[in-house]
Amino acid sequence: MLGRFSLYGFLKNQQYYDPFLILAFRQMGLSFFMIGILVAFREVIANLMEIPSGAVADLFGRRKAMILSFVCYIISFMVFGVTGVAATNGTIPPAAILPLLFGAMGFFAVGNAFRTGTHKAMIFTWLRVEGREDERTKVYGYTRSWSKLGSALSAILAAVFVFATSNYVYIFFFSIIPYVLGIVNFMGYPREVDGNIKKATSGKEVILHLKKTLAVSVKQASLRRLVCESMGFEGFFKAAKDYLQPILKAAAIPLTGALLLSDRLSEHQQVALLVGPVYFALYLLSALASRKAYVLVDKHGSEDHTARFLWLISLLILTVLVPALYYCWFTVIILGFIALYVMQNLWRPVLISRFDAHSDEDMGATILSIESQAKSVATMIIAPGLGYVVDLMQTRMIGCLPFWPAAIFGAAVALAFFVTARTPTRSHTRG
Repeated sequence: MLGRFSLYGFLKNQQYYDPFLILAFRQMGLSFFMIGILVAFREVIANLMEIPSGAVADLFGRRKAMILSFVCYIISFMVFGVTGVAATNGTIPPAAILPLLFGAMGFFAVGNAFRTGTHKAMIFTWLRVEGREDERTKVYGYTRSWSKLGSALSAILAAVFVFATSNYVYIFFFSIIPYVLGIVNFMGYPREVDGNIKKATSGKEVILHLKKTLAVSVKQASLRRLVCESMGFEGFFKAAKDYLQPILKAAAIPLTGALLLSDRLSEHQQVALLVGPVYFALYLLSALASRKAYVLVDKHGSEDHTARFLWLISLLILTVLVPALYYCWFTVIILGFIALYVMQNLWRPVLISRFDAHSDEDMGATILSIESQAKSVATMIIAPGLGYVVDLMQTRMIGCLPFWPAAIFGAAVALAFFVTARTPTRSHTRG
């Protein structure tokens, strides 16, 4: 099963649009603030669907939830691609673009809702069946590393697609193929990873299951802390990580000019030459970080102590990024963003293992869906605010690049959690 779990992550991360998402939206004529609103809308829908989707997965079957998730993704990619092509060709009224993009983002959010938490719960259920619960961080980090290897390949392929087509939006169509293969992969998962499914489950039982899990998340201090940490780290990261794309675009023009390539290549091709290699390196290092997260836990003695150490390193990175973004130190900025991605991929296996250690088996997918919902709420709040401030800095030309306020905000969040993470959370004992 480790092979199928890893293949899932590898195929799921063939997201060819990912390194160019903001650039694709900008090509369609969206401001940073409107992109932030679109991201916030995604998180609102995910927020509304997240916990119910986890409860449905726990009670009706996790494999069915994953297949539904991938079907929603495929619909989303198709609508994004068709809308983007029509927008760039001027064959669609401007007033129709945003409604279609919101619709596509809605399908994407539903796909996220039925996926996040569910597949992780499948992995942890399989580990319990195999008697390998003590390998949570190691196994999850291993499968996550294959996701990042998939992202590394995806970055190179995406750059090739953009270079060949000289257009950012066509990559949505290419993303459909691996998701169809992902559905085929799910059909080979064994029934045991579905968890304890009831043959006849009513809507009332879903609601009761949901209420019970929410009550545990609110009353249990260790889970409350973990939810807040997820909101701080993951919420900010999701809202700010894609600002790397316009930064790379700004760096690509002088770079290709220095290489005497600017006269022979379109702007899209110049950007692809820098974005592809940077994201390839970023994802390779992220894969290594995920696979070796358990080593960091062993070194620091516990997952809680490791989390506090990661908050400290993130604080230092973000502090350095503030002047780098203000003065356009492109090398420092790119290295800083790569370092943040590495931190996130060390952080994620540690955080998910902490959640599993503090929750019960029959609430696995729902608890992790609550975590995902919490970070969605944070992203929903942060993304429009950051987008507005970035637009403001750009309009008033304050700083060489307008993204430095995001680094200040992230550093403040990291400082708060580092200072308050003095006492490790107490482990929850399953009943």
